[in-house]
Amino acid sequence: MPKRDPAATKERLLKSGLTEFGNKGFSGARTGKIAQRARCNARLLYYYFGDKEGLYLACLDRVYSEIREREHELNFKKMEPRVAILQLVNFTFDHMFNNPNFVKIVAVENTEGGKYLKKLFKIHGAAISHINNVREVLVRGSGEKIFRENIDPFQLYFSILALSYLHLSNRHTLSVTYSLDLTDDEWLAERKNHVSELILSYLCDVTAR
Repeated sequence: MPKRDPAATKERLLKSGLTEFGNKGFSGARTGKIAQRARCNARLLYYYFGDKEGLYLACLDRVYSEIREREHELNFKKMEPRVAILQLVNFTFDHMFNNPNFVKIVAVENTEGGKYLKKLFKIHGAAISHINNVREVLVRGSGEKIFRENIDPFQLYFSILALSYLHLSNRHTLSVTYSLDLTDDEWLAERKNHVSELILSYLCDVTAR
C-alpha cells in the first residue's frame, strides 16, 4: 500500500476547493465534491482544514498570497519608472488571464461582502506593502520629471486591476453583446497594449500638474 503524502493531499484539496468555490460559491460548494475531485476521503478535508470555511479561507489565502509574492518579485527599485509601471501592467494582465481561479474566487468573496477575507489579517499588510512600492515608483518618476505629480497609488493600481479584469470577469456577456472572441490571442495582445498605452499616457502627461 503506497505511503500517504499529507502535503500532496492538502495541495489536491486546495486546488479542488478553488475549483469548487470558484464555480459554485461558498454556499453552493460541497465538501464531498471537493474531496472526490481531490481523490481522497472527505474526512481528510476536515482533518487538514477543520471545516468548509477553513478550506475556503485557505483558498483565499493561497490566491492572495500568490499575487503578492509575484508582485514583490518584480523588484521595482531596480527599474526605471516607466519600465516598472509597464512591468506591473503586464504582470497584472497576465496573472488575471493565467489564474482564472483568482478571478472567480475574488468574485465569490465580493458576493460574501468580504467577510471571510477580513479574517486573513496578513492579506491587508501585504497589499499595503505593494501599494507603498507603487508609491515609491511614482515619486521617483515625478522627481525625474517623467510622471505627473500627486498621483494616488491606490487609484492607479485599482485602474490597472480594472483594465486587466473586466474582459475576463464579463467575458461571456461582452462576447455575446459585441460579437467578439475575447479569448483570441490577437485580441488579448491588442488589449494588453491598449492598457499599457492608456496607463503610460496618463502618467506621462506632465502638462497636467
